[in-house]
Amino acid sequence: MPDESYRRFLDPTVVSKLATMELRARLVVEGFVTGLHRSPYKGFSVEFAEHRQYMPGDPLKHIDWKVYGKTDRFYVKEYEEETNLRGHVLLDASASMGYASEGISKFEYGRYLAAAIIYLMLKQQDSVGLLVFDEVIREFIPPRSNPRQLHILLSELERAEPAAETEIGVVLHELARRVRRRGLVLLISDLLDDPENVLPGLKHFRHLKHEVIVFHVLDPREARFGFDTDATFRDMETGELMTTEPFSIRGDYVEAVERWMNLLRRECAESRIDYMPVLTSTPYDRALFSYLEKRKRLG
Repeated sequence: MPDESYRRFLDPTVVSKLATMELRARLVVEGFVTGLHRSPYKGFSVEFAEHRQYMPGDPLKHIDWKVYGKTDRFYVKEYEEETNLRGHVLLDASASMGYASEGISKFEYGRYLAAAIIYLMLKQQDSVGLLVFDEVIREFIPPRSNPRQLHILLSELERAEPAAETEIGVVLHELARRVRRRGLVLLISDLLDDPENVLPGLKHFRHLKHEVIVFHVLDPREARFGFDTDATFRDMETGELMTTEPFSIRGDYVEAVERWMNLLRRECAESRIDYMPVLTSTPYDRALFSYLEKRKRLG
């Protein structure tokens, strides 16, 4: 029998709650107000529209072999179809996401959050894809709305593990160059990278008229520095060690974290990017439902 361990990401209680929720974009996407749905995107049905360069994950059957024979490059035929919102879920799988002071790690939390969003979008008959990254794009599955997409995306979430360093800005710019049609970009990350690298990458998507949502996932001890005794801290990405007295630096640490998060919040607000900080101590379904209710109130 096929391995279906990925199904652990969809708790029946959460799924039943999701049945009453809807993720609607507030901004204009592809010339229509998303939320009215039935916006014109391109898929693989009805009428030929154009060619685009082949990307990993595209079905081989859609490659135009005549064009390959002339150019020695792989291009995919695209066709017009009526579909709904087109979303990309970006999951940070860098080593720092593996941190957990107790209970669930940031990465595990992110996987559950990603699974719930994927399920919700497919339930709405929207197209959704997945990008798993660290310092490079590790896996990219283009948006689809077909029945097998849930299995494909959840299986990839099951395989993914945190490793390597973070290069969020580089990854965001690369994806922005790949994604040609406007839609919804959802980033799930601890954002432990230089804001001067992260923010331009997020704004790149807004410049291209995508809607952007950022779930900023942190462990409670990262946010509040809740350590009581002398300790040696190891950077999970570089291995660098630092020994310190937590009580002597806690005030400065918490202040620095607040400045960092306020910068992210302010810059995102100015670019009309939704910024949602969440702690792993908050159940992921509660965090998601809270955000969706906020979007619903804001229209």
